[in-house]
Amino acid sequence: MPGEDEERFREFVVEQWGPLTRTAYLLTGDRGAAEDLVQSALEKTHRRWGRVLRKDAPGVYVRRVMVNTAVSWRRRRRTVEVPLLEADAITAPDAYHRAENRHHLLGALRRLPPRMRAVLVLRYFEDLSETDIAQVLGCSTGTVKSQASRGLARLRADLKPPSTLIGTSLQEDPA
Repeated sequence: MPGEDEERFREFVVEQWGPLTRTAYLLTGDRGAAEDLVQSALEKTHRRWGRVLRKDAPGVYVRRVMVNTAVSWRRRRRTVEVPLLEADAITAPDAYHRAENRHHLLGALRRLPPRMRAVLVLRYFEDLSETDIAQVLGCSTGTVKSQASRGLARLRADLKPPSTLIGTSLQEDPA
């Protein structure tokens, strides 16, 4: 049956590459890192593919591996804010093109802690239930709810439009 398992793995990769890469991009904020993350997660999943088919849904397992790997990469790297490249600024037609402040949202999302970001990505971009997210992250449903609530509050605060100063002029002489 190893040949059959290999074929099922190939089918899984072909079917899930796009959604997994999108999730990885939202977790990492970088297209190259997203592809590396998916490759790494699929490599780890392939090693345990037989057990994954027997125990878990493969999609849940791979997403769990992706989140854990992204968190560990972030801990190791501790990089500072990475400016967007021109290639990232070019918008390609996708399901999120309607969001007029996409780059601001992605920037705000990148500033969240990795686990909080993972909860928001899995909940609002992958549309997983709180129970499924808890399973992917290996935590309680209550933790998922509190992380989602705190994350949304931080995004709202970060994305709040700056207040304008009415009646002041930059050219006025304070003296």
